[in-house]
Amino acid sequence: MSNTFKALVAKVESEEFQISLQDRVLEDLPEGNTIIETKYSSLNYKDGMAIDGNKGKILRSLPMSPGIDAAGIIKSSTDKSYSLGDEVIITGWGFGETHSGGYSQVIRVNSDWLVKKPKNLSLKHSMTIGTAGLTAMLCIMELENAGISPEKGEVLVTGASGGVGNISVMLLNKLGYSITAVTGRTELESYLKDIGATNIISRNEILEMTRPLNSIKWAGAIDSTGGEILSNLISAIDFEGPVACCGNAAGIKLSTTVIPLIIRGIKLLGVNSVQCPIEKRVIAWQRLSDLIGSDEFEKITQEITLNDIYAAANDILGGQIRGRTIINISASENDSYEEIFKG
Repeated sequence: MSNTFKALVAKVESEEFQISLQDRVLEDLPEGNTIIETKYSSLNYKDGMAIDGNKGKILRSLPMSPGIDAAGIIKSSTDKSYSLGDEVIITGWGFGETHSGGYSQVIRVNSDWLVKKPKNLSLKHSMTIGTAGLTAMLCIMELENAGISPEKGEVLVTGASGGVGNISVMLLNKLGYSITAVTGRTELESYLKDIGATNIISRNEILEMTRPLNSIKWAGAIDSTGGEILSNLISAIDFEGPVACCGNAAGIKLSTTVIPLIIRGIKLLGVNSVQCPIEKRVIAWQRLSDLIGSDEFEKITQEITLNDIYAAANDILGGQIRGRTIINISASENDSYEEIFKG
């Protein structure tokens, strides 16, 4: 492995945010006991915000590389539980936020953050999963722990055309659930049904449910949107039904009443994949690799290189991404970057 590698680097110069693909050396990387050759990363909403002017201050320690996910091969580690050549995954723990992230051909991290890749999962498809898929699996585990099961009734999935939503639909379908998928892109109805959705509804139908308590429609829900959508859907969940909340793409406010909680005993469950304990991560990753096969992952996977990242970031912020976008880090070449990254 050469000491020189390519990385997307964000910095502030003359009070202006800049991002470009650069040559880097190991000494440029933050501290950590494990060096990894990155093969793939993924594009998440947070990454789009980071690339587009560091909106929301996603990147908190400039200069650094964006990318909250990475999958690659260990090149060296002082942790004896890892060996040269081990294939590993990293998500969460501030990676790509406070610690330089996965849009780099080489990364250096703490081994405590790593999960060994399940044997029946490729590095490529581990990034189809990424933070989004891990979050989806953690949501389902929370619903299961709260007593949900297929015979209880239909499960609602909001943001169904996005990463968390896509993989939630696929997983729930594999587990035998009937699923109502909510999307703002009704042109994707056939696609969503192809990956497992039973029914498709427009998000406007949820936004119009403004009564404190509506007739029961769903046994439980996975919500990656927040805002009015989450506020309203709670009113139509069955008695003792759980709602797993994991995102805020539609807003951070929750404007509701206690009526669904005290009349029907609805359970609102927060899901945090960033600080999730390693033991739970290992279980979630294994279940993900067991439930969904490589052909099914390909249905929701778009592969790009870092050359394409600025346009893809605009697409994800504009709600134009379907499924999951992964980045082939090793395929990125140093040409025309001034054009690609000018904002």
